[in-house]
Amino acid sequence: MAQRIVVDPITRIEGHLRVEAEIKDGKIVDAFSSGTMVRGIEIILNGRDPRDAWAYTERVCGVCTTVHALASVRTVENALGIVVPPNADIIRNLMFCAQYMQDHVVHFYHLHALDWVDVVSALKADPKATSALAQSISKWPKSSPGYFSDIQYRIGKFVESGQLGIFANGYWGHSAYKLPPEANLMAVAHYLEALEWQKEIIKVHTIFGGKNPHPNYLVGGVPCSINLDENNALNAERLAMVGNLFDQARDFIDQVYIPDLMAIASFYKKDWGAIGGGVSNYMSYGDLPTNGYADVDSFKFPRGIIMNRNLSEVIPIDATDPDQIKESIANSWYSYENGSGPKHPWEGETKFNYTGPKPPYDHLDVSKQYSWLKTPRWNGHPMEVGPLARMLVGFASGKDEFVDSVSRALKTLDVPVGALFSTLGRTAARGLETQLVSEWSKEFYNQLLANIKNGDSRTHNNEKWEPKTWPETSKGVGMTEAPRGALAHWIKIKDGKIENYQLVVPSTWNASPRDENGLRSAYEEALIGTPIADPENPLEILRTIHSFDPCIACAVHLYDEKGTYVHQVQTF
Repeated sequence: MAQRIVVDPITRIEGHLRVEAEIKDGKIVDAFSSGTMVRGIEIILNGRDPRDAWAYTERVCGVCTTVHALASVRTVENALGIVVPPNADIIRNLMFCAQYMQDHVVHFYHLHALDWVDVVSALKADPKATSALAQSISKWPKSSPGYFSDIQYRIGKFVESGQLGIFANGYWGHSAYKLPPEANLMAVAHYLEALEWQKEIIKVHTIFGGKNPHPNYLVGGVPCSINLDENNALNAERLAMVGNLFDQARDFIDQVYIPDLMAIASFYKKDWGAIGGGVSNYMSYGDLPTNGYADVDSFKFPRGIIMNRNLSEVIPIDATDPDQIKESIANSWYSYENGSGPKHPWEGETKFNYTGPKPPYDHLDVSKQYSWLKTPRWNGHPMEVGPLARMLVGFASGKDEFVDSVSRALKTLDVPVGALFSTLGRTAARGLETQLVSEWSKEFYNQLLANIKNGDSRTHNNEKWEPKTWPETSKGVGMTEAPRGALAHWIKIKDGKIENYQLVVPSTWNASPRDENGLRSAYEEALIGTPIADPENPLEILRTIHSFDPCIACAVHLYDEKGTYVHQVQTF
């Protein structure tokens, strides 16, 4: 008989996520993913000025920051036929690259690494041996025995005081941890360094967009003007700072993130290179245009779909085709008028229909609706989106940068291509694309400098800015690749106002409940077959779920109606 365990909330994510897993003979045989917080941003947007939509949608999340604004301005531009100047595309690309580098580094070290790294074990490490290990895989300057000895001392003081702070409540000592103490100490040191580094790269958003985490955007271009001699514009000093920030980011990624990723993967590749594969279909909308957003073939991240892990074919996507992308609510706490069948986002609705049990509850009634997430499908098929999907589509498209990156990683780890379809493969893909993005950022930066040198300082297209120039009705779609995967916004505009607005976000694709045909989505499917050493401490569930980098909303503790804390499986 299967035992069902509940992990609620899943911590070290952005949002409210509950996972229930049925375990039999030490492995997960069924799983259920439930988003336990309603969003409803689409309702807020109805009737508003389309040019303001980006400012609302950007605040769906405090982690993804820029990408919802980017998707939003693109959907309005698509609806109204607005083409932005080349400099605007480049500046948007630079903000995109800065977001990816910051987000992926933060995820690896602060949200996911502790699924692989035993912090307390670092107290047993030999600082001299740790230094030798660090210097054998990287030329990063902070690698002396004294440096690691100081880090170990700091950890020891935390432990002695009984106040582990950010390292409290971990599954330290769990049998699933495999790193030697020295590797653990090195990883913890870099965890702390990454905290300091990440706050620097996001200054790029402040320079181009005025602030972070929610920088300014603008339909028709970008909100910053270029004038090399003007204090209040994008001037020579600020451009130089952007270049330096990207150089520093590339050094940290090449000399810290990637070496750590490969070192940790080498200890887990035998098991976790074959666990957590999940659904066999992958989708990328693509992004980072090099010849205008209309030229999809110019994207650095290519657009396409891989079905059944067939890396010999990439299938095109048309987000305007009413038959391709649809959202089901068969197992979601929503309702549709005229039945509950799947709908294309242009016809989508956001109407609440919560009939589930009143939290707290022992188990989800999965025979009914059990999540606040809708269930999107492409031609009826579940898709995985995110770094693995992007790298696989790039690899399958035959793009040299992707082929070289993936092939080099497989050779370094001495694993077959099939290892990509796993929890570890998903984690590795995130690091590999971060390295690619760090290289592309310098290309875009140099292109911007070249345009300015050649006398092109345009950053906005004022054409069709006024509603009186718009058609009576129009509709559009704006697509991008959030760090967590394929993101698109769909809009309908009538008489200058938003008539309908729908977002289909990455974690909706990955974390959604079953569809009307009973097909699992990526989270649920990826957990099937996962070994669980200790059901009371389900570290293995966190490894796979965190490999997707869930982003749903700000997480909270669970309380009953009297304000009493409800304890279930404690996670870290």
